[in-house]
Amino acid sequence: MRRAAAALLTAPLLLAGCGLQAANQYTPDAEPGSIQPVADSAGVELVVGSKNFTEQLILGKIAVIALQTAGFDVLDRTNIPGSVPVRTGSVNGEIDMNWEYTGTAWLTYLGMSEGIPDRTEQYEAVREADLANDLTWLPPAEMNNTYAFAIRSEAAADLGVSRLSDIANLPVEDRTFCVEAEFASRNDGFVPMLEAYDLPLGSPDGVPRDNVSTLDTGAVYTATDQGACNFGEVFTTDGRIESLDLTVLEDDRQFFPAYNVAPVVYTPTLQAHPELADVFAEITPLITDDVMIELNRRVDVDGEEPVDVALDWMRSEGLVS
Repeated sequence: MRRAAAALLTAPLLLAGCGLQAANQYTPDAEPGSIQPVADSAGVELVVGSKNFTEQLILGKIAVIALQTAGFDVLDRTNIPGSVPVRTGSVNGEIDMNWEYTGTAWLTYLGMSEGIPDRTEQYEAVREADLANDLTWLPPAEMNNTYAFAIRSEAAADLGVSRLSDIANLPVEDRTFCVEAEFASRNDGFVPMLEAYDLPLGSPDGVPRDNVSTLDTGAVYTATDQGACNFGEVFTTDGRIESLDLTVLEDDRQFFPAYNVAPVVYTPTLQAHPELADVFAEITPLITDDVMIELNRRVDVDGEEPVDVALDWMRSEGLVS
C-alpha cells in the first residue's frame, strides 16, 4: 500500500512462510510511563510485524517500544513488503501483533465486494469475521487513513474541481492520473473507483489508458506536485499533502471505505497474555488523523527516522519516559 522510507536498513526475515524483510531493529531504550511492566512477561517472545511504508513503520515501532516497555522480548519484524505477506504471517501465527486497517481486511483479505460506510459497523464486521482466522481486533483508533485523490491547489482552482465527480466534467485530456501498482489492482482501488464515477478505464469517453501513470508511492506525490498528472492517488494521513500544497478531492459518492487502524493480535497469543489489550488501550485512543499526519510528515518531509519519531511521540504523551 505504501512504501518505506528509503534510508531504512533491512535484514532477512526468518518467518518460515514469508521469506521477507525486517526493519532496522534498533530501538532506543524507554522506561515505563503510563505503560507499565506486565506480570510474567519476562522471557516471553512476541513478534511485531508491519508493512513497509512510513505510517506502518511508525506504528510498528510504537508497538515494539510499548511491548518492550511492558517487559516482553520483542522480535521486530516490521518493514515487510506488501499487505498480503503480513496477513499470511498473522494468520499463520508467525506474527503476534500488527496494526491493520479495517477496509483492507474487509475488502482485500476477506474478499468482500463492498466496504461498509459506517466506521463502527465496518470495524465490528471485520472483528467478527476474523475471529474464525484466529485474529482478534482490539478497539480501533479514530485515525482513518483511507484512499483519496489530490491535485495541485492551483490546478484545482484553474480546473474548477473540488469533488471526484467533477472530473467527469473535464475534457478527456485533463483526466490524467498517477497511481501506485497495488492500488491499480485492488478491489477498492482505481478501476472500481473510476466505474463508480462513470469514468471507465480504457474508454475514449472515460479515462484512456495512456492517461494513467503507474509509479512508486513517493513518486506519485512528486509527479502530482510537478504537474505530470492532474490527479494523484494519496492517503489521507500522509504528511506530504500539506507540505506540497495539494488539495484532496471530496469522495462525494463515498466509494472509499473506512480504513481505521487497529491493533490485531493472534488470538492464542492474546489468550495467553490478555494484558496485551491493556497495553494497547493506552495507545490507540491517542492516534488521530492529525497526530498521524504530523508523525508521517516528520519522516517523509523532515527526514527523521520512524523509530525516533515513534519514541518522541510516546514520551510526549507520557506512555513511556
